[in-house]
Amino acid sequence: MRGGTATGEARVVWRNQAERMWSVSAERPIRRRAGAKGFVAYGVKRVLRPFLRWYVEPLAAEQRSFNDAVLKLVDDLYENVDRSTGQDAADGRRLAEFDERLVRVERRPDSGPAPPRTVAAQPAAEALPDYFAFEARMRGSTGSVRDRQRPYVDDFRDAAPVLDVGCGRGELLGLLREAGIEARGVDADADMVAFAQGEGLDVEQADGAAYLEGLEDRSLGGIFAGQVVEHLPPAALVGLLELAARKLRPGGLLVLETINPLSPLALRNYFADITHAQPLVPETLALLVQQAGLRDAKTRFLNEPEQLALPEDPALAENARRLNELLFCPLDYAILARK
Repeated sequence: MRGGTATGEARVVWRNQAERMWSVSAERPIRRRAGAKGFVAYGVKRVLRPFLRWYVEPLAAEQRSFNDAVLKLVDDLYENVDRSTGQDAADGRRLAEFDERLVRVERRPDSGPAPPRTVAAQPAAEALPDYFAFEARMRGSTGSVRDRQRPYVDDFRDAAPVLDVGCGRGELLGLLREAGIEARGVDADADMVAFAQGEGLDVEQADGAAYLEGLEDRSLGGIFAGQVVEHLPPAALVGLLELAARKLRPGGLLVLETINPLSPLALRNYFADITHAQPLVPETLALLVQQAGLRDAKTRFLNEPEQLALPEDPALAENARRLNELLFCPLDYAILARK
């Protein structure tokens, strides 16, 4: 369970307990204890309580007012902290995005003919005037992408050389370099390439399919395409997969990561990018990979969002579990297949 969820649930428990106890009253029930002494004490308390109420009740009323004010103050403090935390997170994201865009501007060539903004074959790639800024806002910072792609390092550990098709800012290439795995990348966007080259990465501006076409067959140990295949029309996608199968050596690994259209939350991200061609359900992409000549296609679901906590009641827990499966399933998935 995530730390934020645990803290929120604890807060609800404490708040409910405070709600039950805040209403202090002089009208507490009188309980009779066993034995003669308890019998006498019970009678004395019943006789004296009406005479003491005039003294105790004003104190209880003041205590109730104090408790009510404290609860409202604590609630207000929690709301302010939540707002402040959310604002700080948003400010941090904007600052990281601004910093990456500034680096992008600094790394643009200042002499000689400027490279084409994009060499992507699909017409939709020209739709956005500044895809780098769009990607930084919609996909997240380089640090967050690195964290999400870190598991792929182990997949490619024995698969050098690796080609990252549509490498973007080079997050995976940086991880592979740190792990001592030979890798290079291609991307259609000039700003992405300039950013990655500024990190000292072996990246070239090229259309992924055209670049693969120029390589020798069976020359690669691994091919990665992260958040790429959903941009390709069907014919281009099939062609890319067939090229990948030809360029991988026997036992080579192909990894395709894409948005999970089975997730309603992920579909928002899918439709936010107007350069997307079509969503691909896992069964469809796995079938296309197998038809291209690859084997052992496996699906790995990724980036599971925060789910509903399961209530103690079995019936409610089953309903919550079903909602988690339908509404809060993983945002992405990857197909991993071998030559």
